[in-house]
Amino acid sequence: MSMAPRTDTQSPAHVADRHDLIRVHGARVNNLQDVSIEIPKRRLTVFTGVSGSGKSSLVFNTIAAESQRLINETYSAFVQGFMPTLARPEVDVLDGLTTAIIVDQQRMGADPRSTVGTATDANAMLRILFSRLGQPHIGSPNAFAFNVPTVRASGALTVDRGAAKTRAVKKTFTRTGGMCTRCEGRGTVSDIDLTQLYDDSKSLAEGAFTIPGWKSDSFWTVRVYAESGLLDPHKPIRKFTKKEMQDFLYREPTKVKVEGVNLTYEGLIPKIQKSFLSKDKEALQPHIRAFVERAVTFTTCPECDGTRLSEAARSSRIDGINIADACAMQISDLAGWVRGRAEPSVAPLLTALQRTLDSFVEIGLGYLSLDRPSGTLSGGEAQRVKMIRHLGSSLTDTTYVFDEPTAGLHPHDIQRMNDLLLRLRDKGNTVLVVEHKPQTIAIADHVVDLGPGAGTAGGTVCFEGTVEGLRAGRTVTGRHLGDRTALKETVRKPTGKLPIRGATTHNLQGVDVDIPLGVLAVVTGVAGSGKSSLVHGSIPAGSDVVSVDQGAIKGSRRSNPATYTGLLDPIRKAFAKANGVKPGLFSANSEGACPNCNGAGVIYTDLAMMAGVSTTCEECEGKRFEASVLDHHFGGRDISEVLAMSVAEAEEFFGAGEARTPAAHRILGRLADVGLGYLSLGQPLTTLSGGERQRLKLATHMAEKGGVYVLDEPTAGLHLADVEQLLGLLDRLVDSGKSVIVVEHHPAVMAHADWIIDLGPGAGHDGGRIVFEGTPTDLVTTRSTLTGEHLAAYVGA
Repeated sequence: MSMAPRTDTQSPAHVADRHDLIRVHGARVNNLQDVSIEIPKRRLTVFTGVSGSGKSSLVFNTIAAESQRLINETYSAFVQGFMPTLARPEVDVLDGLTTAIIVDQQRMGADPRSTVGTATDANAMLRILFSRLGQPHIGSPNAFAFNVPTVRASGALTVDRGAAKTRAVKKTFTRTGGMCTRCEGRGTVSDIDLTQLYDDSKSLAEGAFTIPGWKSDSFWTVRVYAESGLLDPHKPIRKFTKKEMQDFLYREPTKVKVEGVNLTYEGLIPKIQKSFLSKDKEALQPHIRAFVERAVTFTTCPECDGTRLSEAARSSRIDGINIADACAMQISDLAGWVRGRAEPSVAPLLTALQRTLDSFVEIGLGYLSLDRPSGTLSGGEAQRVKMIRHLGSSLTDTTYVFDEPTAGLHPHDIQRMNDLLLRLRDKGNTVLVVEHKPQTIAIADHVVDLGPGAGTAGGTVCFEGTVEGLRAGRTVTGRHLGDRTALKETVRKPTGKLPIRGATTHNLQGVDVDIPLGVLAVVTGVAGSGKSSLVHGSIPAGSDVVSVDQGAIKGSRRSNPATYTGLLDPIRKAFAKANGVKPGLFSANSEGACPNCNGAGVIYTDLAMMAGVSTTCEECEGKRFEASVLDHHFGGRDISEVLAMSVAEAEEFFGAGEARTPAAHRILGRLADVGLGYLSLGQPLTTLSGGERQRLKLATHMAEKGGVYVLDEPTAGLHLADVEQLLGLLDRLVDSGKSVIVVEHHPAVMAHADWIIDLGPGAGHDGGRIVFEGTPTDLVTTRSTLTGEHLAAYVGA
């Protein structure tokens, strides 16, 4: 049956076509000040603004969060009970939302058993491949999994089928796993150096312990060992019997009495593991961190040679290659190896594996290997690994949300990332990107600029429209979009050198280089060329080197800039001295906490699968302290008023007058130096952006007495206007007699450098060599490398 042709020349607009905008009205999350905007669907929208202006609050905490919450509500109550509970964002209207896929810069789990292969589908597919084709055949895919131990069990199984039919059945169970039994799938074995814990020539009574903070009169540490009755406190440790040594080092927790007080005695090794090794190393005080680094040694597992796999898993091969060899290959090489396999019985599996590995190469991560621990990936690399599963997706009309997808990318690689973003858009998806780089802002269909300032001075929409409109506008972003840092006319002369000889960490190919000291030295090169391997893996870490990497800051909602930087200690002491009371009263995590909310400031109510409710504590009105504590004043302010101050206000407050506190003023000065003057002292760490966290870490490390500062991409998360301030900070560090070594891609930092070391020419085994050493002017003049070409284009040479 044939249908008659339509006679109308233009079809009427369908009612469904009206929903082509995401409408946000009255958003008040974090510092957003009643923001109302309309975002076009199936377009690429870039959100810009200075750090702390509210970009993440709008994109992630409002639009993406509400989309995820609504999707979670479509599941049954039973399923929702297993999912994270999300509260509705503080917004009047959110209309036109589509399914949001968030690709953020949260670092991937640093669990020692998590690798690039396990974090994607690649490892699972390889295990199936080896279980089908590997010779000799050793078992199912589990037999090739380093996270699965071999298990054997046998015994009687009682089957209850009513009184008359109850009977015992003998059962035997075996599961073959691929885990190395020595290192338990970690690849390394750790050991505690006992000589760093105590002097075995002394007795406990003579003060044998050499552990920081273990005072001889402490009930909880030294005295519980000396007076437990389990050990002879007057016998030198080296003369302990075998049983005494076992009790001293490994005894299970045991109740003992010391001077009538009930205490728990525990072996020294588990006690050290709990009190020092289970904590975030970055959060430890410098002298304790140094002790941990001395006391704990990690060595490659001698049984599996670091492959994490059992001998049986390593014995099964395909054309001479075992699964450990395949995971150790560079992914671009592994893709070639898989392409060469022609086995009809597993053709669909090979096709899927090939597609995944090709996605790695396409996204610029072909230099990684599948056995690379996921915790060692930078924020940018982690984000691109998460992108891989979305590249070949057939989904359309979804919203992809990206957090600075160009982080950690060389200018040469940014174009490739731009192409991927445009490809996702051209499939009919809405792409929302939080970004500072001009190259990515330039490809936007729509731009939303937030500001004008940071913190309470931000949270409003300063501009909405096209990139051309942004350039012509007078917003902070518009003014700085065309900024170019000029090459220096004169560069500083080095005062010495840091020699590196025969560096072979990861992909470095026996690199010899002298890094000049007393100047601003920048190490650059395409992603995966070996920059971090050279700087973090080859520079000898001594007492004179302060390294600020991109590791995540750990902190709960009780942690804030004041507690993390140690600022609260001098403030508490100043309050205590002025009022003649104990410093512990001025801690919301200690004696001074409001008894109703335990110092949290809010009462949390768990509503099972529904979003938990947090209500401001009625007793302390969110101030977190007991009422009597707030009667104590210092400089006319109580402790809650001080924690509500911004860094800039507090710097002024503690800098002069009756509230003058030099120790606090110094820390506040460092926070202001790294551009965090707008943060409030009591703001929870969980609300800080990635860039803010890294600068908070930098401010903390600036207190350390080091002559050489090693910084890893300090411009991450920085607006164009803030980069200028960072360059000023780097100059001040160098002028004060420090040596600054920066791993960086940002052309402004390269142009401002005194010396550039460029690695390459490519990534992975195509990199790992020094392709240029010299001044930025020489690099621009010769244009001998990819970096030279991009830097020349940047400075207009």
